[in-house]
Amino acid sequence: MKKRFKLANLDCANCAAKMEDAIRKLEGVHDVTVSFLTQKLTLDADDGRFEEILDQAARICRRVEPDCVILR
Repeated sequence: MKKRFKLANLDCANCAAKMEDAIRKLEGVHDVTVSFLTQKLTLDADDGRFEEILDQAARICRRVEPDCVILR
């Protein structure tokens, strides 16, 4: 399943790259893109675990940049 989400309070291109690298390492993730310019997260992951993977991605985003939120 592939979905795109808006990101709120993403303030740094380097942080976006760190988030992308960390999310890509999660089990079940096929592809991920975190764009600082468009403030969007595109996630392609296993259908059956998509919500669980998205929750893990949200935790990674908050760890890298505490104010960043994935708008669902």
